[in-house]
Amino acid sequence: MAYQKTKIAEMPRISDRVTYIYVEHAKINSVDGAITVLESRGIVRIPAAMIGILLLGPGTDISHRAMSLLGDTGTSIAWVGEYGTRNYAHGRSLSHSSRFLELQAKLVSNTRTRLQVARMMYQMRFPGEDVSALTMQQLRAKEGARIRKLYRTMSAKYDVKWDRRTYDPDNYEGGDPVNQALSAANVALYGLVYSAVAAMGMAEGLGFVHTGHDLSFVYDVADLYKAEITIPIAFQVASESEIGDNIGRITRLRVRDAFVDGKVLARIVKDIQTLIGVKDSEQIEVEPLNLWDDKKGNIKYGINYSDYEDS
Repeated sequence: MAYQKTKIAEMPRISDRVTYIYVEHAKINSVDGAITVLESRGIVRIPAAMIGILLLGPGTDISHRAMSLLGDTGTSIAWVGEYGTRNYAHGRSLSHSSRFLELQAKLVSNTRTRLQVARMMYQMRFPGEDVSALTMQQLRAKEGARIRKLYRTMSAKYDVKWDRRTYDPDNYEGGDPVNQALSAANVALYGLVYSAVAAMGMAEGLGFVHTGHDLSFVYDVADLYKAEITIPIAFQVASESEIGDNIGRITRLRVRDAFVDGKVLARIVKDIQTLIGVKDSEQIEVEPLNLWDDKKGNIKYGINYSDYEDS
C-alpha cells in the first residue's frame, strides 16, 4: 500500500513528540511511514511523526525517500559534527505559520521590547527576585556569579575537580571529563531547544541575549535550563567515568533520559510562548497562507486580483 502523506491536523504536536534521536555511522531510509536506521547491530524502525529532531552525525547516509517522509511529518533535521559538537545544516520546521516568527522579529527589532524579553529570561533564572530594574551588565554579572557558584557546588557534591569551563570544538577529547560531559550535555539540550524553536516556525538566529550567531535564540532558551539539567548531569557522569569511557555517548543518553517524559520539551514550548507574549489559551496552529496589503492587512492568497479595483 502506498504511503499517504500525513495531514497537518493529524501530526503530533511538538510537545508530544520524542525529544531527539542522534544517529551516526548508519544508513537511513523509510518504509511505510517509518524511518529505518541500519547500522552494525541491525535495523531499527522509528515512527517519523513521533520524533522532535533527528540529529545526523558523521558517517550517516540518508535517502531522498526518508527526507521526503521527515519533511511531510514536520520532523526537524540537523546535520551535526562528531559528538554533536557542531551544527552544519538543518531542515524545515513543523509549523507552516509565520505568526510566532513575526512576533519574535517585532520584539527583537525594538531596543525597549528586546530588553524586556531579555529581562524575562533572567527573571526565570531568579524566581522570587525582582530584576526589572537591573541593567544587562548587572544581569550578566549576576548570572555569572550564579553559574560559578553552581559549578563549585557540583564539584563538591560529586567530588570532581573543577578549574574552569573550557570548550574547543576542534579538540573535544582534549578537555577533561567534566568539560567533555558539559559539552555533550549542552549540545543535546541545544538539539531539544532547536526542535521546539524550529517547530514553532521561529528564527534560531534572532536572539535577545545572544547575538550574531545563527543559533543565538537557541542559546538564549537553552541557558534557562542548564543549571537544572545539563550541569548536574555532566558532573555526575564525570564522577562515574573511567579511562576509556565514551563520555559523549554516556552523557547524551543520560540527558535523553531526563527528556524522555516530554515534560522539558512541553516546558520549553510554554516558556517561549510566554517570552514572546503568547497567552496560554493560544495554541500553535497552522494558519493559511495570505498576501500582505498595506491598507487591509492580510488578504486571501490564490485569487487573481486583476478584476479588483484598488480601494
